Amino acid sequence: MEGHDEVSAREQHFHSQVRETTICFLLFAILYVVSYFIIRRYKRKSDEQEDEDAIVNRISLFLSTFTLAVSAGAVLLLPFSIISNEILLSFPQNYYIQWLNGSLIHGLWNLASLFSNLCLFVLMPFAFFFLESEGFAGLKKGIRARILETLVMLLLLALLILGIVWVASALIDNDAASMESLYDLWEFYLPYLYSCISLMGCLLLLLCTPVGLSRMFTVMGQLLVKPTILEDLDEQIYIITLEEEALQRRLNGTSSSVEYDMMELEQLLENVKTLKTKLERRKKASAWERNLVYPAVMVLLLIETSISVLLVVCNILCLLVDETAMPKGTRGPGIGNASLSTFGFVGAALEIILIFYLMVSSVVGFYSLRFFGNFTPKKDDTTMTKIIGNCVSILVLSSALPVMSRTLGITRFDLLGDFGRFNWLGNFYIVLSYNLLFAIVTTLCLVRKFTSAVREELFKALGLHKLHLSNTSRDSEATKASANGHQKAL
Repeated sequence: MEGHDEVSAREQHFHSQVRETTICFLLFAILYVVSYFIIRRYKRKSDEQEDEDAIVNRISLFLSTFTLAVSAGAVLLLPFSIISNEILLSFPQNYYIQWLNGSLIHGLWNLASLFSNLCLFVLMPFAFFFLESEGFAGLKKGIRARILETLVMLLLLALLILGIVWVASALIDNDAASMESLYDLWEFYLPYLYSCISLMGCLLLLLCTPVGLSRMFTVMGQLLVKPTILEDLDEQIYIITLEEEALQRRLNGTSSSVEYDMMELEQLLENVKTLKTKLERRKKASAWERNLVYPAVMVLLLIETSISVLLVVCNILCLLVDETAMPKGTRGPGIGNASLSTFGFVGAALEIILIFYLMVSSVVGFYSLRFFGNFTPKKDDTTMTKIIGNCVSILVLSSALPVMSRTLGITRFDLLGDFGRFNWLGNFYIVLSYNLLFAIVTTLCLVRKFTSAVREELFKALGLHKLHLSNTSRDSEATKASANGHQKAL
């Protein structure tokens, strides 16, 4: 009888493993297909020739697609875990959700950590070096020579990073235990290195997210139709049409030898046509779209940003009085045993919305920074090297998103797998400083955003605008023409 029960338990465990593997494969396949179409949308079409470079580009494309799919999985990891916990809590005995269990969720966290390490330290460096390789001098040119050069470069890079981390560990924590731990490559070295990368990703999110939260208002303002208050769109369209005709006549009358003037006029004409298209779209928009959708979206963005800052402030207070608020504190009741939100399913849905909002804001803020502005992909005109750089950047941001959400107190869901083993998550001063900096920088960015127009008018009234004391943001310059309806030079 005991042998029969043991065999039955083994069969049940086997079927459970097969079911979880199948679910993970299907989820990843969906993310891979979506990521492939996204990259194909931005990849430069001229790179698609049939030769040796085409094979290298294709391999780099598959590796980049894999990395982008892993990034998407890391973003969806925390929201999926939160909603699964609430579903298991609401329907504990439902037959149709027996596949959704704690083992599956723990497996997804472990796979996300494993694939993130694999992409960050192996696949993306291989794709970059493989794309730039030409083969060693003296060897026969071909794919094999390029693979050999790529492997040698990877080995040298691994030795360099190993030496840097070894020295950093000796300087920060100079004891026998830390030195001996580095001898175990898989169990200690890679998690330690990934912990450092996660810390840098959280610092990058600390820089990008506040900028993105203030930038989101401008981005949504460019996508939506603004209300027409005290504006005559017919007059503005008429004026912009006259300017378009004048530029067209100047372009037709310019000699072909003056190449610089022709390029400048073509650029001006393109800008005027774009502005005319926006004005025509505003004219064709319905009244409810102009007067209801835009204010509602702006108010929604303001509410989400305010809730995020309030949650961070509450988390700061909790950190000061309760040590269990630490990201590496005591473990919770487990998945499906208790709700992690005070408001139940509604609170969990709010947490998921805020997590996605922070991720979108961080991406917008990342591409809004001047240092990363050249990384912005363009439709059908992005090289593979730039695609690899974008995939690595998004992977770092998405891998740090669960850690940032837990550190800021956006959610109380415990970090599983290697995400909860980062040493710096147990440092009270680092976590408290991170929360304080996020709240202060976000508040300053929002104040700067909503007071920029007032500051510009004050500088003009005092006659200081000629000294360029007001650091006008790029988004205000970009939207000035569309806000006024026509250029002030007219």
